[in-house]
Amino acid sequence: MPRRFGVSVPAMRRTVQSMVVAGLALAGVFLAGPTAADAAPAAPSTGGYDVSHPQCGTTLPSTRAFAIVGVNGGTAATTNPCLAPQLRWAAASSGAVPTQPKVQLYVNTANPGQVIDQVTTWPTTGQNRYGTCDGSNSAACSYQYGKERAANDVRILDPAARSAGVSVAAGAYTWWLDVETGNTWQTGSSAALARNRATLEGMAESLTAAGGRVGIYSTSTQWRQIVGTVPSASSLSPLPSWLAGATTLNGARTNCAKAPLTRGPVVLAQYVAGGLDRNRSCS
Repeated sequence: MPRRFGVSVPAMRRTVQSMVVAGLALAGVFLAGPTAADAAPAAPSTGGYDVSHPQCGTTLPSTRAFAIVGVNGGTAATTNPCLAPQLRWAAASSGAVPTQPKVQLYVNTANPGQVIDQVTTWPTTGQNRYGTCDGSNSAACSYQYGKERAANDVRILDPAARSAGVSVAAGAYTWWLDVETGNTWQTGSSAALARNRATLEGMAESLTAAGGRVGIYSTSTQWRQIVGTVPSASSLSPLPSWLAGATTLNGARTNCAKAPLTRGPVVLAQYVAGGLDRNRSCS
């Protein structure tokens, strides 16, 4: 701030001051105070990003309001090797969007019940709303599979969160179930879709029981192909949607106004720009 002089200054000192001011002006130094750019820093970004194992070793964006980090390494039974540094990066988000927590998580989902002989993670025991799991390709074992995958995701989070210096509590996060046709799903009948749905219910209910908030990431086409119609009594019914598929910000804005995957609100829309997955908050 410019200094104010309230007393008389001798003529010689006034002359010296005038010479100094003139010299500084010629040197390009301005005494009129901070520029507009200094006084008004740029508004924080209101956009978010989602990252996971494909971004290992890359430089992540320096500004973002929130970030969604993948827990897995591309399939439901794997681990993102860069989870800890990516959680640390996400925690430095600005939080400029009040409705979006700075750090959120997403997990891969699947139901390999039709290829049990090819996997080692299919359950053989467990009691749940669908009955008793006996190791067969049933709704009960599908639910149990989802429940166990979610519990494993929580276990994966713990050491990475400790390393990153963020909360290890599952209840501190929103957990997005990534539902895509690129993973292994049951097909061929309405019963197969019902078993897929049971797996997602098992995951959602397990994470909710741990205190987490749960939502669904997919496109409407993939969701219908994998899950079919979700009954209103399903625990998936009220979950919020994160819609994928847009390639521009305008496309994401349009998706915010589209129908949700279930009966919950659409709260996020993803789009691709600059080789990265970006996200716009819909609320």
